[in-house]
Amino acid sequence: MVVGPEKLKEALGALGLKTGGTIQQRAERLFLTKNISLEKLDRKHFAKGSRKPEQNGVVATPHVGDVKEIALLEAKIRRLCDLLDETIVRTRENVEKKQALTYEEMEAEREEDDVQAESESDDEDQQIYNPLKLPMGWDGKPIPYWLYKLHGLGQEFKCEICGNHSYWGRRAYERHFKEWRHQHGMRCLGIPNTKNFNEITSIEEAKLLWERIQERQGVNKWRPDLEEEYEDQEGNIYNKKTYTDLQRQGLI
Repeated sequence: MVVGPEKLKEALGALGLKTGGTIQQRAERLFLTKNISLEKLDRKHFAKGSRKPEQNGVVATPHVGDVKEIALLEAKIRRLCDLLDETIVRTRENVEKKQALTYEEMEAEREEDDVQAESESDDEDQQIYNPLKLPMGWDGKPIPYWLYKLHGLGQEFKCEICGNHSYWGRRAYERHFKEWRHQHGMRCLGIPNTKNFNEITSIEEAKLLWERIQERQGVNKWRPDLEEEYEDQEGNIYNKKTYTDLQRQGLI
């Protein structure tokens, strides 16, 4: 009784016993556990809804059903994490990207969100409000304005080799040189699609560059009439063409 009513209440609650009554009743109830084990203690001393006496001790072991339930819950959580792995990664990247935005980009994105909020309607067939004529994203809505400016999607690049096809943004323009449309156009011109022709979109420029490359390759080829050397009896050195001409004239 010296420890007080609160300490007695905590001790009784830990054992699953009733915690009510006066301080003397609490002390007597707790004192019963000194010589009597919880398994042999009368059930009237236990609180309603408490666990079995054998489970109130420190050495209590969990029920098999509880273990199976916990294992099933862990398996479900692990499976859910696997299914949402890509979403979790995208969410993390989106948060990191937003943290790296400047004040101007954040304001532009906020303005775009306001515009989209005003244009939302319950009618799905209603035309989406897009005053800036931004490209549509994967969700069928205009992409954020800051993303539009970041990738330079307002810049149009035309390629004559691709049949005057338009590419929006520097990234799409640089990527198209390795795509099938540009490769097909180069094959039609009879020109190999090598790195030398990157940034070349005009048919005339491509042909001129191909001619210069062929001429440069021709200079590097072995030309025996100009580069093969001959020596006369006096030790003079001539190329094959000059030596043959002098020999025909009887000068050698």
